[in-house]
Order: sequence, then structure tokens, then C-alpha cells
Amino acid sequence: MTLSNRSNIHSKWKLTKIIFKLRMVLILGILTLFYLRFLLMENAVKNFDENENSWIETRYSRKILSVDYWPHESNVGNCTPPAILEFPSDGLTRDQRIHGWIILHILVVFYGFWFLAAICDDYMVPSIEQICSNFKIDEDVIGATIMAAAVSSPELFMNFVGTFITKGDIGVSAIVGSAVFNILAVPACCGLFALSYLKLDWWPITRDCVVYLLAVLTLLGILRDGKVMWYEAIGLIVAYFVYMLMMYHNRKISQTAKKLLLKCGLHTAQYREVTEFTPLLTKNESKFSLATEAYVSLERGLHSSHLMLYLEQQEKQENIRSPWSCEGYSKVEFIFRWPITFILWSTVPNCRQRNALRYLTFVLAIVWTGIMSYVVAFAITIIGDTLHIPDSVLGLTILAAGVSIPEAICSIIVTRQGQASKGLSNSLGSNTFDILLCLGLPWFVKSYFLPDNPQEFSIILNAEGLTFTGVALLTSLLALYLIFALNKFTLNRRVGLTCLVLYIVIITLTTLMQLNVFFPVNLPVCPH
Repeated sequence: MTLSNRSNIHSKWKLTKIIFKLRMVLILGILTLFYLRFLLMENAVKNFDENENSWIETRYSRKILSVDYWPHESNVGNCTPPAILEFPSDGLTRDQRIHGWIILHILVVFYGFWFLAAICDDYMVPSIEQICSNFKIDEDVIGATIMAAAVSSPELFMNFVGTFITKGDIGVSAIVGSAVFNILAVPACCGLFALSYLKLDWWPITRDCVVYLLAVLTLLGILRDGKVMWYEAIGLIVAYFVYMLMMYHNRKISQTAKKLLLKCGLHTAQYREVTEFTPLLTKNESKFSLATEAYVSLERGLHSSHLMLYLEQQEKQENIRSPWSCEGYSKVEFIFRWPITFILWSTVPNCRQRNALRYLTFVLAIVWTGIMSYVVAFAITIIGDTLHIPDSVLGLTILAAGVSIPEAICSIIVTRQGQASKGLSNSLGSNTFDILLCLGLPWFVKSYFLPDNPQEFSIILNAEGLTFTGVALLTSLLALYLIFALNKFTLNRRVGLTCLVLYIVIITLTTLMQLNVFFPVNLPVCPH
């Protein structure tokens, strides 16, 4: 291996450690804040004001996400049945967890996020690369559709867990939290860490913003009556495939739109980025998977985003590192990564070496993603129950941080290579997937096969909370496009700083709202 290759490998492994450390610091910081809140407000959490309870009982006589549509005396009340009762017991009492054993669940959350990153980066994304290699589709289109769906698969499974198991807001809130992050925090990272200003192509940003705007407006329309009919849910699913069809014809639509603007006398300025219209992969060419962005070209390869084990750049067949190899790791790092690497290495085939197994790799990657999503939701639900944190807040903060931090790190790499439009397209594309499919698919399955109201084939939602979060998404999107439009689609540090401030403000206000600081939104958890 050449000195240059060793340097690239070292840089990539250094990046994975930075991602892991940032994830640890952010999640531990969030948990520390909630623990302090728990110590200061434990009595207030347990005892709500009677007048407030009366108002809540009148407005909500059900669970947060879905309940029996026809309430009985046994289940009508002013509290939400605890989600922790829907999971197996962890063998610990609440007092034991408060006095230190909660650290085990925090470690499970870290391991779960690490596992999800590894399965997406090392197996799911490469399998999709192989499956899509014969299709001549623009790279930004792949990033906004198929790759966005692949890297957002944890959110899909989280919402399945939230819909069918916890029957709470944890899955929906994780989608909302990661969506707000993708809309504002990813552009913030791109702008703040850009080596120089970048002139962006207006079309991909406008296209993805318009599509996502329609998706959010559709969601708000569905939530207007507090329930989701089966045909409304399937409408979201169909809309996503229509979106993919539109993206498949992206080049024709783009050319038509730009010609129309020229006829109207509107000049479309050239942009500094180089938009590639090349096949996703070519034969005999080495590629690195990029789980959060649509394939950024770096020295004839594509760098990985999350906790990708280092790969040799010049190899024609990439090999996932053996779990028995400790080269490049300290003993502590080797011990901590070994279980994840060994499990995946022994159960999921490496489609880089055996291309014929790419479909099996993809299926097994989905299976492992579902399993680990359940484990992470289980651990986070226990943490929330222990510290009296609502499911919706856990989703907005911890889950969103766990699945979204790699997006920020990856976006920095993308921007430094002068390809910020692709990163922005992927972040907005993944949000479209989250709204249309991550919400639509679980809602359709639940409303059609296990409806809350069998006569209507519908499920009941916490329309109040979801409407406010939908408005937060809408505000974030409009603010993002307005910022780019006023800055003439130029990405610089001013844009980055503005997006960062807006992200902090919106996520803080949304979290406080979910904590019932301004007005009642979530019911308290029933004593257990």
C-alpha cells in the first residue's frame, strides 16, 4: 500500500472516531440536561394541576399515537399508558436504574447507533450500489431517492416500533427531529466549513424543496381530523413512488424548467459546482460507499460517512475488514468494535466480493436494521421512563442526534470537495422519504390490518402535537429556501451561521412545546 493510501485510510478512520465522539458528547449532554430536570421537577412531573388535567381530559381521552377508537371506562383517563410496559422487562427496578444501572441502557443506545451505522455503511449501501450499477441515473437523483431511502431505513423501523409496539410518539418524533436537522443543520455545516463560497445550482434545491413542501402540506391535511384513513396512508406511499418516477426523468424536467425560465427572461447563472451525469458505477472502478450523501467523488473513490472500517482505495474488490484484524486500532477500540464487526461479518455476505449475493446482502441488512431499531427503541424507552422524559422529546433529541450526526460530518466532506448541492439534495430527499414512506407505510399497515376503528379502517393520532411539529417542518423549509434565495443560491459562512441559529431556535421551541411548557400537548404517563 502506498504512503498516500495509508494517509487516506488514516484520515477515514480518524473521521469515524470524530463522529463517534461527537455522538457520545451530544447524547450524554442531552441526557445530563434531562437528568437535572428530573431531579429538580420530579414532584411536578408526578402531580399535575387538577384544572390542567380537566382541560386535557376533555380534549384528549385517548393515548398519544393510537388507541382503541371506542373508549371504555377502563381505558378512558387523563394519562398515557407507559410504553415501557409494551417491552419485556429488563430485570431492573426503577430505583436501581436511577442509582446507576441506567448506564447499561445508555451503552446499549450507543452500541445500537454504532451497529445501525455499520450495517448501513458496510452492507446496505454497497448492496444498493451493486443493484443500481446498471442504471444510468444521475448521481444527485440516486442520492435523493434510493440512497436517501437506504440511509433513512432506521427511521422507518423506528416508526414501525412506535406504531405497533410502544404506541407512542418516539418514531414520529425521531423522523421530525432528523428532518429539522437535515433541513437546517446540514446546510449550516456545509456553510460554516466551506473552504470558500460555493455557487449552487438552483434547480436541485428548488426541486427538492417544492417536493418536500408538498409532502408536509399533505401530512398537515391528513392530520386535520386527528385520524389517518387507510387510503390516506396509501396515498403517501403512492406519492413517494410518483416522486421517484419524477426523479428518474429529472434531466428532462430540469432542461424544460431552465428553458422556460430563459423564455421568461430570467437568467440562470452558472454555478461553480460540477454536476455529473454519469453512471453510478463503472466497471473495474473502485468505490467507497457513502451512506448519507449521493456518492462524492474523492480520488476515484467514494468516502464513507459513518463508522466505516477502513478500506484500501486501490483495490478493485473492496474487502470488509476481518473482525480478527486489530491493525490501526488501540486495544480498547478493538474490544469495543469486535462484537459488531464479528456479528455482521459472520451473518451478512460481502457483496463487494460476491456480487451475485447483493440481493441477499440487502435483505439481511434490512433484517438487522429492524432488529437494532427495536433494541434502540427499547433502551431509549427505558431511559425515558426512568427520567420522566416523554417519548416525543426522546425522538426529537436523542434519536435524531444518533441518526443525524453523521449527516453533518459527511456534509463537511462533501462541501470541501465543492459538491454541496448533492449533500443538500440527499438531506431533503431523505426527508421526503421520511414523510411519505416512513410515516405512510406503518400507518397503512396499522390502519388496514389493525385499525383503531374497524368500521373506518383508521388510526387515531395525537393531531395536536403532530400538527405543531408539521408547522415546525414547514417553517424550517421555508426559512431554508428563503435564505438561499436572498443569498442568490450562494453557500457561505453567513448562510451556515443563519441556518445554525434557526435550527437551535426551532428545535428548542419544539422540545419545550413537547414538554408542555407553553400549553398542554402530551398527556402525563400513567403511574405504574
